[in-house]
Amino acid sequence: MTLRTKRVYEDPATDDGTRVLVDRIWPRGLTKEGARVDEWMKEIAPSTALRKWFDHDPRKWHEFQERYRKELETHASHVARLRELHEAGRVTLLYAAKDQAHNNAVALQSYLEQPFG
Repeated sequence: MTLRTKRVYEDPATDDGTRVLVDRIWPRGLTKEGARVDEWMKEIAPSTALRKWFDHDPRKWHEFQERYRKELETHASHVARLRELHEAGRVTLLYAAKDQAHNNAVALQSYLEQPFG
């Protein structure tokens, strides 16, 4: 099955599968109807402290991923829910950040694609 990321401001597509918003804060200027989010998993987003520390600075990307992975380990039920959705079909992790390469959805995708158990 496919797990991918997409900026929530992009138009929803029929091949998105289950659309999961993985940001702690609702995206500015979007209605819930317009975003077409199937699930909002704000609990799996980076903590406010980590998000503010990272501040979308690509120089902090490697350290951000390490810190975020440690946080994800404390959210086993939410990670398990995403894995269930992924096993059932395509999942699109939605994020609001402008940087398409350095954001929590990309880090989460990498984490979820690693073998576990």
